[in-house]
Amino acid sequence: MARQSPSQRFPKLRSWRRCSRLVKEQRTRLYIIWRCTVILLSWDDKC
Repeated sequence: MARQSPSQRFPKLRSWRRCSRLVKEQRTRLYIIWRCTVILLSWDDKC
C-alpha cells in the first residue's frame, strides 16, 4: 500500500496553503504601494 502525502490525507490543508500564499502576496503588494505613496508624499513636501 502506497503512503499518502499529507496534502492527500488533508485536502483542506492544501487549499489553506494556497490561500495563505495569496494573502501574503496581497499584503506584499499593499506594502509596496503604501511605501511608494509615503515616499511620494514626503518628496512632494520637500519641494
